[in-house]
Amino acid sequence: MNLLVAGADRVDAGKTTFSTGLIEHTGAPGFKPRAGNDYWFDHDDYRQATESGRLYGKDARRLADASPGDHRPESLNPMHRLWRPKPGSGSGMLGRSDREFLLDRVGDRYVRNGTVELPASARENLPLSDAISVASLKEFNAVMQRTHLPALDSIRETIASRDRAVVESYSDIARPLSDFQPDAVAVVEPRRARIYPGRRYEKACRVASGSATDGQLEERVPAVTDLIEPVASVGLPALGTARRDDPASVAEAYDHAYDALLAAAFE
Repeated sequence: MNLLVAGADRVDAGKTTFSTGLIEHTGAPGFKPRAGNDYWFDHDDYRQATESGRLYGKDARRLADASPGDHRPESLNPMHRLWRPKPGSGSGMLGRSDREFLLDRVGDRYVRNGTVELPASARENLPLSDAISVASLKEFNAVMQRTHLPALDSIRETIASRDRAVVESYSDIARPLSDFQPDAVAVVEPRRARIYPGRRYEKACRVASGSATDGQLEERVPAVTDLIEPVASVGLPALGTARRDDPASVAEAYDHAYDALLAAAFE
């Protein structure tokens, strides 16, 4: 049984808090196939990882800590992207005017933006001597075909091999893996979670990917949820920091939402 947690907001939707409680509730391991953070806005998390020669984010660490067994964040999160704010005008390699791509960790390999100077701490602490350097979107796309897609295929197979798994998406992307059909989906946002049967949600993803944004590889949550009605919409109480950091406390506070999600999985 695969349970997907997606977010209706790009930031601070509450996906990871919801996911850690769901892991506690079900005893399933958690996965976050794609993740990213920002050198500036998430600097403490960046430093914690890079000072040990690694690159991962707070969300992956929380999922690893909550999951049964002993897991490194990287084993649950094969692809992590590091960004940095981009002052001024113009767009970077990935077409963003507000921030620029610095590094991708793909498994235990790195892909770096060869058009920018990386922070000294990244150059000094991360194993970048054999990193793949890309200088254009065309080069980057070719590298992603060779490195990123096999890594995502591998984590998809790992998830499929489990009898149950909690899979967290990123940003407001409807699903973190293409051709991934969950048994049930929780779309989380502040104050509520909307619950969908997996088959209907996956069908809506396919319809959304063939709509006015044809050719777009990733469907965003609003484009999908506009097409289907949830089987339940449940309120989520506000939690203080101490409770959010304790999966057992989250599981207790959100148990009604988890029960609705599991019911949808067997619809």
